Amino acid sequence: MMTTAKNQQRIAIIGAGPGGLTLALILQKHGIQTVIYEREPFDMNGQRGGSLDIHEESGQRALREAGLYEQFQKLARYEGEDFRLFDKTGKIYMDEVAELDDKGTRPEIDRGTLCDMLLESLGSNSVQYGHKLIRAVPLNNGQHELHFENGYVDTVDLVVGADGAFSRIRQLVTDRDAEYSGLSMIEINVLNAAAAHPELAVFNGRGKMFALDDHKGILAQLNGDGRIRVYLSFEKERGWLDQCGIPFDQPEEAKRQLLELYGDWDESLKLYIRSADGDMLPRRIYMLPVGLRWSRKPGVTLIGDAAHLMSPFAGEGVNMAMLDALELALAIVQDGDVNQAVGTYEEKMFVYSSQLAEESLDNLKLCFGDEAARNLADLMNQYHLQP
Repeated sequence: MMTTAKNQQRIAIIGAGPGGLTLALILQKHGIQTVIYEREPFDMNGQRGGSLDIHEESGQRALREAGLYEQFQKLARYEGEDFRLFDKTGKIYMDEVAELDDKGTRPEIDRGTLCDMLLESLGSNSVQYGHKLIRAVPLNNGQHELHFENGYVDTVDLVVGADGAFSRIRQLVTDRDAEYSGLSMIEINVLNAAAAHPELAVFNGRGKMFALDDHKGILAQLNGDGRIRVYLSFEKERGWLDQCGIPFDQPEEAKRQLLELYGDWDESLKLYIRSADGDMLPRRIYMLPVGLRWSRKPGVTLIGDAAHLMSPFAGEGVNMAMLDALELALAIVQDGDVNQAVGTYEEKMFVYSSQLAEESLDNLKLCFGDEAARNLADLMNQYHLQP
């Protein structure tokens, strides 16, 4: 049974991504109210990444606790588990097709759709948009004073950093920063693929396509809105995106130069570049040190990328954020003292996140190493053969 004191504790979540929204919703289901502060003026989740695979043992567990599992099932795309793997010559190494009547454990959902579902259940006024955190000041009693760019100041018993790769809250618990992983990506989009580019849509299939070779890749995934979101990926030094000379604000010229970078790749793969529509988004992939831990600090903790930023090559980013949210929420529900609850959560989180961060780093090295397509196929086949 929850105590009155617990319900009176003021909890602030910085960041309205999937992790922050999930945490707020699970706590709300247990009668504990929070406030979410988001720097953007409105919900931007639909523009931050494409299709996500939600894992049974983590993201789906959190959705069950939040009371959204059945709704998720109606929106999830099990056919999104399809996976094709090629090398640069167009040689195919894997061609997995999910049976429509065989529900897998990692169905897909677009990030925007997932967050819309969470926001709708949370209700209005749960997220305070346009609140960019400038600083969080620890007070002597374990509380924190939050100062926002718009002049607003709040004092809370617990502040949860769900504010991503370059978290402002992280500096309250550790001086470690996100580091460049050695991988740069250029995000492009093939809009309305089935109608506008049917040949490419058939080649891509209903889920993901990876083409890996020469320490670079073309990674593509079909999204729920019919677009194919494509990540042209390069193992490069940190300054490459600034120095490569590709004019990302001039899509046609940029496409010409990108086709030169993939000059000896099969035409079926270069078709992703030729078919791209609209803006291009260059980005660097960052990560925190594998196994990062910090000493317990009163009144503050981290979830998601703020706590354990890793490369996307274990498919665990959003799932870890939602599992963090679940574990932290349940610890708060079960313990009358938020600081004891945070200690319980962090000890669990350090263990599972470090294991998955190591897996993610190993997979990144494999995918952009020699014989990448063959080695990834071997790894995935070993995984499928495990009992």
